[in-house]
Amino acid sequence: MRKWSGKRGISSKKLHSPRSTQSRRRRRATGAGEPEFEEEPKEEMKEPELLLSAGRGILPGGARGYSPRRTRNLNARNAQNCMKLEMVTKTVLLGRFQFLSAFVEQLRNKVHLLQRRPFTGRITFGIAAFVSFLHWIHLITLFENDRHFSHLSSLEREMTFRTEMVIIAFWYRSVVGIMNSFGLETKTCWNVTRVEPLNEVQSCEGLGDPACFYVGVIFVLNGMMMGLFFVYGAYLSGTQLGGLITVLCYFFNHGEATRVMWTPPLRESFSYPFLVLQMYILTLILRTSNNSKKHFVALCLSNVAFMLPWQFAQFILFTQIASLFPMYVVGYIEPTKFQKIIYMNMISVLLCFVLMFGNPMYLSSYYSSSLLMTLVIILKRNKIQRFGVSELHFWLIQGCAWFCGTIILKFLTSKILGVSDHVRLSDLIAARILRYTDFDTLIYTCAPEFDFMEKATPLRYTKTLLLPVVMVITYFIFKKAFRDILCVLSANTYLRKQLLEHGELIFHTLQLFAFTSLAILIMRLKLFLTPHMCIMASLICSRRLFGWLFCRLRFENVVFGILTVMSIQGCANLHNQWSIIGEFNNLPQEELIQWVRYNTRPDAVFAGAMPTMASVKLSTLHPIVNHPHYEDADLRARTKTVYSAYSRKSAKEVRDKLLELHVNYYILEEAWCVVRTKPGCSMLEIWDVEDPSNSANPPLCSVLLKDARPYFTTVFQNSMYRVLKVN
Repeated sequence: MRKWSGKRGISSKKLHSPRSTQSRRRRRATGAGEPEFEEEPKEEMKEPELLLSAGRGILPGGARGYSPRRTRNLNARNAQNCMKLEMVTKTVLLGRFQFLSAFVEQLRNKVHLLQRRPFTGRITFGIAAFVSFLHWIHLITLFENDRHFSHLSSLEREMTFRTEMVIIAFWYRSVVGIMNSFGLETKTCWNVTRVEPLNEVQSCEGLGDPACFYVGVIFVLNGMMMGLFFVYGAYLSGTQLGGLITVLCYFFNHGEATRVMWTPPLRESFSYPFLVLQMYILTLILRTSNNSKKHFVALCLSNVAFMLPWQFAQFILFTQIASLFPMYVVGYIEPTKFQKIIYMNMISVLLCFVLMFGNPMYLSSYYSSSLLMTLVIILKRNKIQRFGVSELHFWLIQGCAWFCGTIILKFLTSKILGVSDHVRLSDLIAARILRYTDFDTLIYTCAPEFDFMEKATPLRYTKTLLLPVVMVITYFIFKKAFRDILCVLSANTYLRKQLLEHGELIFHTLQLFAFTSLAILIMRLKLFLTPHMCIMASLICSRRLFGWLFCRLRFENVVFGILTVMSIQGCANLHNQWSIIGEFNNLPQEELIQWVRYNTRPDAVFAGAMPTMASVKLSTLHPIVNHPHYEDADLRARTKTVYSAYSRKSAKEVRDKLLELHVNYYILEEAWCVVRTKPGCSMLEIWDVEDPSNSANPPLCSVLLKDARPYFTTVFQNSMYRVLKVN
């Protein structure tokens, strides 16, 4: 429990913990409702009570002294009263059913209106702004419920930022500088009283607090993404109802679609919204025949924004090129348009290469290699046609040339640029398929988020009807495409142009297959699959696909029924998310950070587990030798040396390696000595795979925990951490 208290030099306004306020509000609501429930019904039930009391004289014991005439009168009066009661009951019930019927009919009319309303400007963007606000509120509510972030101290907030980050310091300094120049207050600070033995800490709120600004930017960006999903779904389906279905599917499957509300600092939190924007722009380019330059410029810039924060973005864009290329080969994309798309992608790669200070990974990926091969095939297309082969053979020649050329070019560029030892998403997928294991791939694949997709995930998709709806849509798209391609093989050029339209639907179907494959192999990549399924679900309202069905029945009834069934499990999922209540507390790490701050020199160099090193660097500014950006080859080599403390090597050998890195202090975590997420994934088992020559030796971690001397000296320890000074 935490509560606010005013102190000198800090605002004296007194506040209480939101959790205690909520519980008090619940009690007040319960207490206030009881007397109202006792008083009001007496007035409302007067007429029914009179009608009922008139019939109480016909009880068996009350009829003995009555004359027959009186009995008949009573019976007649009783019958009359029963008729009145029946009339009142019918009036009440019919009124309620009429209201419900009118409400349902009105709701159907609204659905019908949304279904028939085309994709137009002002109303669509107004709804998009509203759902963006809703998603933003949803994210900050879940995050606050889980972390109690508003009551954490600055140090505790920094400790929540483990693993990956992207830095937005320039925005922070700019905003704070502008507000300070106008004399505007940027933050308000309070003293938070914590339960003993924890001491009182200071907590600040507002844009002037770096942690609040950092989290706020992430949630605003991902809130706006929901508005983009609405616009995207409305444009793809051609109706605003399609956009609404996309938004509802995303909310109903929120836990499968994102993890930004639990771990905001992940690089995907910054990167993914720009992929949604990029795919929306690409859909617009594919659908329209006359594209302006601004569309292609927007495509290039969104590519750059997607690739810069996240090291796995290039492979996702590679799957996009792999989806577009067969469409070009068959004839869904005009050669000139496809050539412009490739040029924009190549320019975006070069921009990222420059902005990332010449990082060679951008030039040696499957993505960049596929772009080069695609451009070569486009330019040499006419020469290939001169061979006089059939249409089908012409397609196969281009496909084989692209596939083989991309792989060969990738390995050649990797060797030439000397980046063959960089770990990419493609390497992890290959290791997963081929069962190849080494130290670097095991560090990734042993993490739960890099495991195979859970078996329960398809079931959760099915309960919200997301999977069945998408499967039906995919079936009809595939059926139409198969029929069209068969016709292409026997049609002339004019008919071919008329047949192969609506290529954006084929693109989304192929991209769905790619995202499904990635999500099955690596669970973390569900963040691409689930939102894309929500986008595909909007096509249930598409006249291009289901126009034949619109003519046979009231389609709004079908959509209304689907949304009703979706909402049953979807609302339960939302309620489960809202019911998660927690509070961040990591006293062992807080003690560690405080000890490092006040008991070591500012230039002392630290080494340890990557997440812990991120916290040490952020909260103490001490030099560290490794951190979570594990895709860099040099950093991986240093991390492997640091993690040798959890191997079976000798203490002297590990000490000598650490001294070569100029390490002064090593932070040993006892849990890492024994933690095993799954078979073969403890640090000791990983090292036994990497270093079988020492497999007969005792674990070094156990030796260091018993007595670190003579090569190390224990200078700090608590229930979780030990700080070893490197002698």
